[in-house]
Amino acid sequence: VAIAREAADIILMKSGLEVLLEGVKEGRRTFGNTMKYIFNATSSNFGNMISVAGASLLLPFLPLLPSQIIILNFLGDIPSVSIASDNVDEEYLRKPKRWDIKAIAKFMLPFGILSSFFDFATFFLLLYLLNANIASFRAGWFAESLITEVLVIFVIRTKKLFFQSHPGRLLFATAICSIVAGLVLVFTPIAGLLGFENPPLWFYGIILIIVFAYLSLAELIKGIYYKKLESQ
Repeated sequence: VAIAREAADIILMKSGLEVLLEGVKEGRRTFGNTMKYIFNATSSNFGNMISVAGASLLLPFLPLLPSQIIILNFLGDIPSVSIASDNVDEEYLRKPKRWDIKAIAKFMLPFGILSSFFDFATFFLLLYLLNANIASFRAGWFAESLITEVLVIFVIRTKKLFFQSHPGRLLFATAICSIVAGLVLVFTPIAGLLGFENPPLWFYGIILIIVFAYLSLAELIKGIYYKKLESQ
């Protein structure tokens, strides 16, 4: 009746209490995807900041032009935005979670440093193995940075090994599209318009090795992080 609705804190629009259970699950799902985005954004931005600052001090030229950085951030952010619709592991939904700023900081530091380590490894390969000129250096780092930034999302998004947790279709599709779009920008005639110059094709084989090593170490660091978190 009307007077009951006015006095109630919660009004069930359907018969049965399943709607309460679904509401709790949806809240935990939303919180989980929010934390995925925060973990990914903070660690990625922290790592990029170290890499760009270090490269600016060590190199006699800008590692990336401002326009290239904008494109890199745009392509990297497209999959990040789609995290909002990502699947959440059933194990995550079983218990309530709390906001923990310290846990975010503890996650950001090792992942950011790991990202920068592989960036500097790419710098070394481009300069001393490939003897790349400025335009080729920028193209190589752009490709490596984009691929690792996008693929590490699939590591960060779950406590499991990344291949044991199924991502949402939109996240998977936008990740593939972003990587393909980035490679098109450095592999086609468009590259010259953006200040890139195609590095040799074999260099992309080296990038695959770098990406594999990066994701493997990211999985290892993630496992250590969650073990320490659960032991506290």
